[in-house]
Amino acid sequence: MKKILRSTFIAAASFASMFSLPHGKEENGRQKKQRAQTHPKRAPKTVSPAGLAASGGRDGDVPNKAAAESAAARVSNAVGAATRERIMAALRQESDACAAEQEIPPRVILPKREAESATPVMPRTLTAEKSRPEEPTVPPVAEQSAPARASAEQQVPAADRYPWKRDIVTTTFWIGEKPSKNNPTPNRTSSWDKDWAAHFGGTDTPVREDRRDFRPAAFVPGQNPFYVALPYNDLQESGHKPEARKVVPWFHDEYRASNQSVCKGRWVAIRLKGKTVYAQWEDCGPFRTDHSGYVFGDERPKKNINKGAGLDVSPAVRDCLGMDDTDVTDWKFVEFEEVPEGPWSKYGENNTFVIARRLNELRIAALANDRRGHE
Repeated sequence: MKKILRSTFIAAASFASMFSLPHGKEENGRQKKQRAQTHPKRAPKTVSPAGLAASGGRDGDVPNKAAAESAAARVSNAVGAATRERIMAALRQESDACAAEQEIPPRVILPKREAESATPVMPRTLTAEKSRPEEPTVPPVAEQSAPARASAEQQVPAADRYPWKRDIVTTTFWIGEKPSKNNPTPNRTSSWDKDWAAHFGGTDTPVREDRRDFRPAAFVPGQNPFYVALPYNDLQESGHKPEARKVVPWFHDEYRASNQSVCKGRWVAIRLKGKTVYAQWEDCGPFRTDHSGYVFGDERPKKNINKGAGLDVSPAVRDCLGMDDTDVTDWKFVEFEEVPEGPWSKYGENNTFVIARRLNELRIAALANDRRGHE
């Protein structure tokens, strides 16, 4: 019994020594020095210049805050949430690299005293959280909601989600095209843009001699000259078609409003004889706007007067591929991050590449302004 009591007393004394000095006593200089070495002060919270640029700067820090917010608004209107997130992630990496090259010191947001007294962000691996029973990441299939299913589908590699549609009869069409026997609908408007020709800047002439750099020689287009039409429209007069949320694979990720298409602007790869060109989906056709089984499924194009054509491409796509006005190609949907730089990334207010470049320019300007503030 004495041995047990003695062991208990020693353990209690050791436990008490782990705490700070006894009540009512002050530390001497040597003890303070030891405590400072053992428990260094936590560095103040900082925010990288890239993070500052991403947020548009604090009030009074970045003069072009309004321009940054305007550019962000344009991204919100031009692309959906998922695409916007991918663009922003890529730009953050570029901004961080730019900051490293310029050796910009990190900006301290909290003053020193506030930083020391601020409650630290607790890691997700705390014992309190570990003690909770783990919840399944993905709900059971029977109970899984539509948005959750869409997120689960995103984990599948894009090459598997969007297989090539092979040997598709492909015809050439263009903005501003007049009605003809094989094309009864004028192309001054599109299924999603009633002022398509005006936004483009004029007629996208198909005459090869009147073109340069895969665009009309007469003007610089206001829209991407690399565009296609596919025979499905996700919109009707009252909003999205009832089946759209089921048949369009990215519907829940790209949804913005009931009157805005989730298909417009989607990137497509077109292949001919080993060469691949990329374009954006900007119109519906040929001839149909309801063939979801072909556009998103395994069906073949329906018969029509254009030899069963299932894809319309712009003159820029035609010339870049080296195809005839009517030819046979393969095509598939692709994610934006899969699209390399090329002639399809140069022009157009609707072009995801152009939007990303403008945002990056604003970020670089904000970084330069932040650097001048530290000098």
